[in-house]
Amino acid sequence: MDAPVQDRASLDVVGLTAKGIATRQRIIEGAAAHLRSGDPGVATLDDIRDVTRTSKSQLFHYFPGGKEELFLEVARFEAARVIEDQQPHLGALDSWAAWDRWRKAVIARYRAQGQHCPLASLMSQVGSVPGAAEVSSTLLESWTRDVERGIRTMQAKGQVGEQIDARRTASAFIAGIQGGVTVLRSTGSTDHLEAILAILIAYLRDSAD
Repeated sequence: MDAPVQDRASLDVVGLTAKGIATRQRIIEGAAAHLRSGDPGVATLDDIRDVTRTSKSQLFHYFPGGKEELFLEVARFEAARVIEDQQPHLGALDSWAAWDRWRKAVIARYRAQGQHCPLASLMSQVGSVPGAAEVSSTLLESWTRDVERGIRTMQAKGQVGEQIDARRTASAFIAGIQGGVTVLRSTGSTDHLEAILAILIAYLRDSAD
């Protein structure tokens, strides 16, 4: 069985010096910035070496699996950014004002991203690589838990009805966001994303009546 994403990522740096860990992370972040600006399908290791000012020997020292291993690490990095870009709002869904700030943060993030989704593009490159499935599942689970925690917090305050299934509703939020992002990638419009967030938050608010 493959180790969880976080554990596998930590195993990758075992034996590295602090300088080595910093260099490896610099390569990941430099590759992420490069791939985010275009189509990862046309990127080569030579492109990555150029933008990160890394020699071929360095690249294979830190990523012996080559392009697939590097892209998997970049996918992990991008997955973490999905959550980080929603903070601090996602971690503090304790009032309707906070929920509205989170909603706006989500819309702003994907509006800025536009039709090019770096994480989706990267996952298409490494879909069969061990650990790739964990990148997506870990992201979705973490995201769902944060929204679920927010719903439970609002239930404890009496602002969301006790009859609401927090886990299922949180899952609906994540599924709705993912659906809205899929439409955005096809049309360039955030209308569907905005609609599902507005409807689900209204559903929560109305449940306490």
